[in-house]
Amino acid sequence: MSVASCNQSPPRVLTRPLTLLFALACGAAVANVYAAQPLLVDIADELAIGRAAVGAVVMCTQIGYGLGLILLVPLGDLLERRRLVTAQAVLLALALAAVATAGSAGALLAGLAAVGLLAVLTQSLVAFAAVLAPDGERGRVVGTVTGGVVLGILLARTVAGALADLAGWRAVYALSAALTLLLAVALRRALPRTDPRPAAAGYRQALGSLARLPLREPVFRQRGLITLLVFAAFSTLWSCVALPLSEPPLALPPAAVGAFGLAGAAGTLAAAPAGRLHDRGLGGWTVGTGLALLVLSWLPLAFTRQSLWALALGAVLLDFAVQAVHVSNQSVVLTLDPAAGGRLIGGYMVFYSIGSALGAITSTAVYAAAGWSAVCLLGATFGLLALLAWSRTLGPARAR
Repeated sequence: MSVASCNQSPPRVLTRPLTLLFALACGAAVANVYAAQPLLVDIADELAIGRAAVGAVVMCTQIGYGLGLILLVPLGDLLERRRLVTAQAVLLALALAAVATAGSAGALLAGLAAVGLLAVLTQSLVAFAAVLAPDGERGRVVGTVTGGVVLGILLARTVAGALADLAGWRAVYALSAALTLLLAVALRRALPRTDPRPAAAGYRQALGSLARLPLREPVFRQRGLITLLVFAAFSTLWSCVALPLSEPPLALPPAAVGAFGLAGAAGTLAAAPAGRLHDRGLGGWTVGTGLALLVLSWLPLAFTRQSLWALALGAVLLDFAVQAVHVSNQSVVLTLDPAAGGRLIGGYMVFYSIGSALGAITSTAVYAAAGWSAVCLLGATFGLLALLAWSRTLGPARAR
């Protein structure tokens, strides 16, 4: 069953430069959700947040992100898309400025929740790009744009860590606010107009169809569960790894902690091939292979305290696997009804947000209670559960 369309598709005008602008804007927006990860120790020390509770910094952002996916992303199916994404970018810049000037833990967490809410600009842009893409190239386009998303996630750590060493963690958010305003101008100038069909009832219907997606669409439900578990594993690593790296015997500064995002950035190389494999009907094989790599990645990660090379290898494997699975899943979900991409992507990414929040809060709590080895066991367990879900609900022969 497909989701009903709420607006006409705009002309297919997706050029290569415009695709790259989509990827850049997506990466810059989603980077704000992850920039705090190498800064957790500095933020916790300045605002008196305990080590066991520091995962709340990431969790609040993910909660805001989840709400944005439900409440804001479906608007792309109803309103003029260029105006919508421009407004989201401006409001995101204001939220980032609020985080940069937060004077207490409460103000910081509220600001980060607002950043998460508005960072769903990323998913609005992915859905926009999918609508513009020709049918036979949608997987490739989604792969390219999603590559920008994952690159933004990973480089956010490197850039944030380096900038925090130079000017403090607040400068990270101040600079991002300025960059987001520049991107708002660029998007306003470059994006094509769409034909909106605004109506109050339309928004209520869009939210209702979003809520019914897991019940009516088995493929959507299956892919969403796998995504939840995959990003729980992803967040288990990246929301917690700053803690062992910042403590003796390693005691690395934020810039060095963030630099490991460069290792994981190699995972973006999986984006375009995963999209092309989906276009050729090999999406199920791609997901199964990616999930197996995800589980295996935790073996070298378990030796992080003994070897930073082991951390780099594990990060490459993990992020490569996550990217391959994510692109394949997103491409499948979008085929249900590309014209309703806002609701489909928004609903699908709710699973992503829940998984990311789950990984963030559980990993830091597990680390405080039992150390890094237990965190690695947690991450591998999430991967194994995802592999089990794939084998039971999809299967290599039946996976789409």
